[in-house]
Amino acid sequence: MPANITITSLANKPKLLDQVRDVIRRRHYSIRTEQAYVDWIKRFILYHDKRHPREMAEEEVTQFLTYLARDRNVASSTQNQALSALLFLYKDVLKQEIGWLKNVERARRPAKLPVVLAHAELKRVFAQMHGVPKLMAGLLYGSGLRLMECVRLRVKDVDFELAQITVRDAKGGKDRVTMLPINLSEPLQRHLRQMKARHEQDLEDGFGSVHLPFALSRKFPNAARQWGWQYVFPSSRISVDPRTGKRQRHHMAEGILQSALNRAVHAAGIVKRANCHSLRHSFATHLLKRGYDIRTVQELLGHKDVSTTMIYTHVLNRPGIGVRSPLD
Repeated sequence: MPANITITSLANKPKLLDQVRDVIRRRHYSIRTEQAYVDWIKRFILYHDKRHPREMAEEEVTQFLTYLARDRNVASSTQNQALSALLFLYKDVLKQEIGWLKNVERARRPAKLPVVLAHAELKRVFAQMHGVPKLMAGLLYGSGLRLMECVRLRVKDVDFELAQITVRDAKGGKDRVTMLPINLSEPLQRHLRQMKARHEQDLEDGFGSVHLPFALSRKFPNAARQWGWQYVFPSSRISVDPRTGKRQRHHMAEGILQSALNRAVHAAGIVKRANCHSLRHSFATHLLKRGYDIRTVQELLGHKDVSTTMIYTHVLNRPGIGVRSPLD
């Protein structure tokens, strides 16, 4: 009888990757984290000829991470993401402790200064942008938002009266408040009036719902259809939520802004390797250049440690800044 019970329990036990997804969703990790972790665990299993992770431990994890650094030449951030995925698998899913991975060959992470655009360069870039991408880029530079913070912004978190934006569930799961540029207030209000008309049409067509974080959809069943919960920058089409299977309007794909900015940088004749995050770097650097306190800038950026914000002081204090060349 006990043998039959064991066989039945094994048959009903979810597959490993389904267990990983279940734990990730219980912890309210983002769908991007879920996709990345599942992908790394798949790669780990395939690298070791489809052996089950329960049969492996520190040695096999070390071999895989060293392979990524030595043979695949991945960046240190990529190797760290793979390590995080495997530690999550063993500690949180399989409930096994992994010892100290002392023999891992680490990918090198060279120290790099952030790419910052000057005011004149930013004017040239913005002159090449139009419509919604230009508005979004303005928020990245004018409010110091990260790319996904801008893309995931909800209507209720924009306060025109106080001229501020509340960033929800940002990096590290923290909320913060930053400024709403006065120059963007009117364009953003015009944009929201257009989006509200689209939302009302969606409601008439039987749609109009949006993804809600955590368990809010169960606590407040009608919230998903309310205007305040809609994305400021919604997608142009209705899509299927990969977790719930519901047809609803998600936020705009971040690639749209990334492509628009890349084209604008190129059209502006700027040779710096500028991207969306460069606008956030420029926000911080220009505030410090104006004399604002570094702790204030830290809070606006949402940095946990002021040492992260200190990188922008290095940009300001590079050799040659404020020193006149003997050739001039």
